[in-house]
Amino acid sequence: MTTESTETVFGTEQVRRARIAVAAVFTVHGAVTGSFATRVPWIQDHAGVSSGQLGIALAFPAIGASLAMPLAGAISHRFGARTALRGLLALWTLALVLPALAPNLLTLCAALFVYGASAGMSDVAMNALGVEVENRLDKSIMSGLHGMWSVGALIGSAAGTVAAHAGTDARLHHVLAALALTVLGLVACQGVLDLRSEPDQEPPPRFTLPPRSALIIGAVGFCAVFAEGASLDWSAVYLRDIMDSSAGLAAASTTAFALTMAVARIAGDKVVDRFGAVRTVRVGGVLATVGGVLVVVAPGPTVAMCGFALLGLGVAVVVPLAFAAAGRSGPNPSQAIAGVATITYTSGLIAPSAIGSLAEATSLVASFGLVTVLAFGLVLGAGVLRAGDRRVAAKEVGAPDTAAAGPRA
Repeated sequence: MTTESTETVFGTEQVRRARIAVAAVFTVHGAVTGSFATRVPWIQDHAGVSSGQLGIALAFPAIGASLAMPLAGAISHRFGARTALRGLLALWTLALVLPALAPNLLTLCAALFVYGASAGMSDVAMNALGVEVENRLDKSIMSGLHGMWSVGALIGSAAGTVAAHAGTDARLHHVLAALALTVLGLVACQGVLDLRSEPDQEPPPRFTLPPRSALIIGAVGFCAVFAEGASLDWSAVYLRDIMDSSAGLAAASTTAFALTMAVARIAGDKVVDRFGAVRTVRVGGVLATVGGVLVVVAPGPTVAMCGFALLGLGVAVVVPLAFAAAGRSGPNPSQAIAGVATITYTSGLIAPSAIGSLAEATSLVASFGLVTVLAFGLVLGAGVLRAGDRRVAAKEVGAPDTAAAGPRA
């Protein structure tokens, strides 16, 4: 989607209001994920599936997202960014209801396919608008936006923790959550930028291979999002099955993970501006690795919860920086961003399935050993995100530091 024809239409105040609206959209999106993650044990029991079967079912969101995400650009091109986001976000919030209704493995797979497809399309649409607002403000906001996603996940997981502790049926819980989040999402979408394509512009291709730069950057994002997806969907099961914790305490582990993710992402823009993208990701990789080790060797639930919290802290800012690096990595930023988004998002949806399959073959402890190894990959691969550092990019082209510049109309 081109935005050149609308460059002079949106004033500074309107763009700032759009930033708030997009942040609200990110919050709603995250709340759906948090609401689902804390009730995975209930859904597993209701559907009567084993850990291995649950892992198979959790592969279907990845399949749905992989097939549907490339369609987001074409939908935005046809209907405009605001209308497209409004419809896709509503589809995502309402899809929350489906997994809890599934009575067996087959219906659970179908429900999670729709869940993943709607998640992926709305995720691409809102990130594209986030990058557009960041460009118009001429300062880093993507970490903060993803921080608001984590705030939403925290709110959703906190509500799920209360519901699980009270023994509330997840079907009732998710119906009420879906209705509330749909209304909030529709209200939030009213304030986003209403970007539209030129009348004579060709629609974007539905399917295209990402450039090589996106593959390299996406590999680092893959490691971070794999750890994130595994922790979100399996932390509660880990504490219940490995640590023999109560349902309420098990759900609280997901909340601890989401809390550290939210705090780190909200503070992430200032941290990156001060220390740079590469150093920030390397230190984060160390923290995530330590967290993974704590989860694997934990003698009790308290140490395991601390491990999940450190995992969340360590991987928090990687994805926003991957988007920023992709946007500056070559002559076609939009294609690179779409490629990184597909790789990282698919990683998060593949992770739960891979964890389940490995747990079935070995143990859940061994599965989080794999998570720990991938977390260490952030330490080794952080250098490829150098393009996401505005200061470095400015020096390389001999331009002034735009991160400190004021917003532009």
